[in-house]
Amino acid sequence: MTAPRSPDPRLYNEDLAPAKERTWGTYSIFALWMSDTHAISNYAFAASLFVLGLPTWEVFLSLLAGITIVHWLMNRMGHAGHRTGVPFPVLARASWGVYGANIPALIRAVMAVAWYGIQTWLASEALILLGVQLAPGLAAYDHNSILGLSTLGWIAFLVMWLLQAVLLTRGMEFIRKVQDFATGPVVWLVMLVLAVWLVVKAGGDISLTRSLTGLSGGEQLHQSVIAVSLTVATFLTLVLNYADFARFTPDHRSYRRGNLLGLPVNFTAFAVVSVLMTAGTISVFGTAIADPVHVIARIDNPVVTVVGALSFMIATIGINVVANFVSPAYDFANLAPRHLDFRRGGMVTAVLAIVVMPWKLYSSPVVIQYFLGGLGAFLGPLVAILLVDYYLVRRGRIDVDALFSADEAGAYYYRRGFNPEAAIAFVPAAAVSAVLALVKFFADVAPFSWCFGLVIAGGIYGLRSAKARVGGAMAQALITSQVTSHVATGGVLTRPAAE
Repeated sequence: MTAPRSPDPRLYNEDLAPAKERTWGTYSIFALWMSDTHAISNYAFAASLFVLGLPTWEVFLSLLAGITIVHWLMNRMGHAGHRTGVPFPVLARASWGVYGANIPALIRAVMAVAWYGIQTWLASEALILLGVQLAPGLAAYDHNSILGLSTLGWIAFLVMWLLQAVLLTRGMEFIRKVQDFATGPVVWLVMLVLAVWLVVKAGGDISLTRSLTGLSGGEQLHQSVIAVSLTVATFLTLVLNYADFARFTPDHRSYRRGNLLGLPVNFTAFAVVSVLMTAGTISVFGTAIADPVHVIARIDNPVVTVVGALSFMIATIGINVVANFVSPAYDFANLAPRHLDFRRGGMVTAVLAIVVMPWKLYSSPVVIQYFLGGLGAFLGPLVAILLVDYYLVRRGRIDVDALFSADEAGAYYYRRGFNPEAAIAFVPAAAVSAVLALVKFFADVAPFSWCFGLVIAGGIYGLRSAKARVGGAMAQALITSQVTSHVATGGVLTRPAAE
């Protein structure tokens, strides 16, 4: 019997190791997507398409088409995450090298930190509204400025920061339980009540075929195609690090069914309700309101305001957990596994979210467009390299032990721990994608910049890595892993689960 290979402490800790507990069943993955999609930003996106002039049925089809593409990508990345049991930065070692994987991990982490801070600040704004509604005297503390926030603003921001810190540093299993029973379902209940109220108040006067602005058929088609592309672009961050969640599923059916219910079904249903609510505001209030918080404010009922504000605060926490906390917690842990585990990586994320002063980021169109937009243009190439490497180069055959080995003869050590082929594919693809996304001359194709980056990076990486492709009887076989959690056997996935 071959002696177990000890993982290198520079690349390994308990949180980065193959998952020992596989408790994320179909409902947990479904709840994951509820937490992510039940956000004010997704509501506003669907509503904006309607306000732009697309009829309700066309908004429905556009978003369904986009989320179907997302669903397909999530299943592909989910297969890799479930099969290996490792998080995104560890999985990236196969294509980028055991040290080179820190490049895509840090790009993802920087984006997540910025958006984690922004979402926390947006939630604190809802808390301010709630506080003033309950205690009007608090409004007196909302007029000064300390580094861009009022006294009340700082208190609300730090309260939301502390609430999330308590929640998020309890570990992935605690996060699963909270999202299963709170962050996802609560918002649905509030949304459905508001939708029914608006439809009743509107007397059913809501058209599914009318265009608010009278867009021509050709322009409607153009905007629909853009909506499809932007839907995919919005979810590319989670496509990239979906292994962080799929690694905890007990079988392939769990993430596939959860993805089906949570993406094509739930996301599209949420979008339809958002559009129906926006259409209802035209009849009830005389103008289209694309922000659910403003809808609640117009109802002018203290109870509705309190319940609505609380629900959307919960929704913001939900999307922060899924999209902006889990990934950087693993990404920072991957930088220094001996010193940073999941919890410490999460606290690094939380602290940096204060340092970047997210209210200033969000209020600056230049920062949002050029910094976060530029980083977003890198997502397509990063996704392409991971998927091409896993499916076309390795045919699903990953040596899990080698992911934790700094041996120069290791399968993923390449050149000093970096794979030059990944960099050669990434740099030109990211450059093209960023130019298309940021230069005004290419404004017409900017919504599709991720497509160009994905195709270019995938093509270059696939062609340059052709000689390394696994084939024949070796393809699809999972190499038995001996990586353990300091004790033999542990929770290592030793054979592929049923396909």
